[in-house]
Amino acid sequence: MHTGKGQVLELILESGLRHAQISCPADLVPSPGQYLLAGIASPSDPLPVPLFSTESKPGGFIASAPIPDFWTPGTIITLRGPLGRGFDLPGSARKLALIPFDVSPARLRSLIQPALKQGAAVVLVSDSDGERLHDEVEVQPFSVLEDVLAWADYIAFDVLRERLPELRERLGGKNQVSVKGDAQVLVYTPVPCGGIAECGVCAVVTKSSWKLACKDGPVFDLGEL
Repeated sequence: MHTGKGQVLELILESGLRHAQISCPADLVPSPGQYLLAGIASPSDPLPVPLFSTESKPGGFIASAPIPDFWTPGTIITLRGPLGRGFDLPGSARKLALIPFDVSPARLRSLIQPALKQGAAVVLVSDSDGERLHDEVEVQPFSVLEDVLAWADYIAFDVLRERLPELRERLGGKNQVSVKGDAQVLVYTPVPCGGIAECGVCAVVTKSSWKLACKDGPVFDLGEL
C-alpha cells in the first residue's frame, strides 16, 4: 500500500455518470477490481471516496463513477492504496465474460486491456449502449446470459451488495458453470475505512460466515458467495 498525491486532469461524462482521468504515480494505479481511497482534506469532503480504475492511461488511470461533484480539473487529491483484493485473470483464459448486474460496466472495463493482450475474446453482457468499448469487445444482451456462462472460461461480475440475493436467484444454481474455469464477483459497497478500522460497514455475507469487502474483497470468488 502507498500514499501520495494525484490530480484530476479531466472529467468524462458517460451515460449521465461522471468519470475522471487521474494522474498519479505508477505504484498508486489500482489493478482491476482494487480501489484507492481519495480525498482533498476539506470540510466539504469529510470521508475519502473509493476510486476504481476503468482504464489505465500513461501517468495514471481513468477512475469510474461516482466522482464527487466538487472535484474539477486541476483538483489535487490525496490517495491511499491500492487496497483490497482485485480480479485474478488467469493467464490461460481465452473466453472472458464481463457481467455488470444492473450497474455500469465501467469497473469491469479495466479487465479488457489485459484480456486482449493475452489473446482472449471478450464479451460484455449488458443491455446498455456499450460506450467507450474496444472494437474487439462483443456486446450481448442479458437474454443470452445462460449461453455466455456456458461459453466463458473466466467470468467477472459486478454487483451492488444489496443486489447479491437477486444475482444468486438470476444464476439459478449456474454457479457451477465455473468448473472449467473461474468466476469472480466485485461486490460494490461503501468502504470508508479502507481496512484500517475494520468497522464492519462493508461486511458481506458468505456461505461460511461474513467477510469485509474493504480487505477480503471487494472481489470474491463466486463459490464463496
